[in-house]
Amino acid sequence: MATIKAVIKPDKKKDGTYPICIRITKDRKTNYEPVGYSATLEQWDAAQGLVRKNYPNSVRLNALIAKRISELREKAIELETDKQEVTANFIKKSTKKAKAATFFIQAELYLTGLKNAGKYNQYTADKPRVKHFKEYLKRDVPFQEIEVSTLEGFKTYVKNTLKLSERSAMNHLSMVRSVFSFARKDKIIKAEHSPFGKGKMIIKFPESGKIGLNVDEIKRLETATLPDRPNHCRNLWLFSFYFAGMRVSDVLRLRWNDFQDGRLFYVMGKNDKAGTLKVPERASKILEQYLPFKTSNNDFVFPELKGVDTNDQFIFKRTIAFKTSAIDKCLKKDVAPFAKIDKTLTMHIARHSFATEAGDKVNIQMLQKLYRHASIVTTVGYQSAFINKDADDALDAVLNPGKAKANKKKAPASKANN
Repeated sequence: MATIKAVIKPDKKKDGTYPICIRITKDRKTNYEPVGYSATLEQWDAAQGLVRKNYPNSVRLNALIAKRISELREKAIELETDKQEVTANFIKKSTKKAKAATFFIQAELYLTGLKNAGKYNQYTADKPRVKHFKEYLKRDVPFQEIEVSTLEGFKTYVKNTLKLSERSAMNHLSMVRSVFSFARKDKIIKAEHSPFGKGKMIIKFPESGKIGLNVDEIKRLETATLPDRPNHCRNLWLFSFYFAGMRVSDVLRLRWNDFQDGRLFYVMGKNDKAGTLKVPERASKILEQYLPFKTSNNDFVFPELKGVDTNDQFIFKRTIAFKTSAIDKCLKKDVAPFAKIDKTLTMHIARHSFATEAGDKVNIQMLQKLYRHASIVTTVGYQSAFINKDADDALDAVLNPGKAKANKKKAPASKANN
């Protein structure tokens, strides 16, 4: 059985005091945990393991010492009851881990991990969500206190008090789930402590409308006469579209040596999936506009990331986010009016526009390859938002039966052309 007692260590400090510690002895091996305070020999009662009344705030300090001893004894009994291998050091570490098993201590470690990993977008998104959860709970809590009812209340708080959308509420719950997963991987909590999963809280994102540009709008965008900055932003949008809606972060990261023998070789930043595509003629014409600014084969094709420190991934991804925001602003404010486009024009709409044009013309396996989706289920779910033929035919069957019959007769021919 472990012996736990408050003592002062014989390490005299410059001010003449000695550090107060909790001494844990087990199997003749001793470990010390500092309390964070020190006392003189005259202020310390060795027999009682407490400070005397002549110590300032002696009552409070003695309460702190008693509390820490109680925590250590409780943990020692728990470990010995579970028949775990118990040492003085193990008891000390176990109680520290128990103290860390509160949500917001782990949330801060989770955010620090994101930042150190250079995950700028996720870090900046989840940081305010952690803040909102803290404002809702008003205190740090053990993981076990966060139940489904807690999360339901938080969801209501996000929507009604913070006035945010259902999707935003789901993102807040996803943050909570991420912190639980982080703590579970670090063995701070057990899987059964999580309030997420089957029979518990299920995170389900609402479907969102995905609208892309049609053929006529894309043609107007291609042929519009634009000044320098809007022309550059238009080029970025079209370049993304010509490569199956390549994500803007991947467009900006392209280097000249990614292009070999008329093909583009690149690794998607989101999931590290590699692939190659031929360079369409229209994309080649855009590249020609940037050739005069090429300094080496390793140089970025587009100017946004030139001179940025690529070794600091957090700064690098933050720069991409800032540049993307500026490009989207230019597309909406300067490019769309010139091209007479009423839809909200952003870089991400290039991906939706390609999906709109692909429709049911391209088989789903090829679309998975073009989009670089890890799972074909993702591709089916994504592309289904842009295939409206079945729904349109069903509507015609009720409201315009004659047109529906005509469409049905044409179906075999159109399928053969595909």
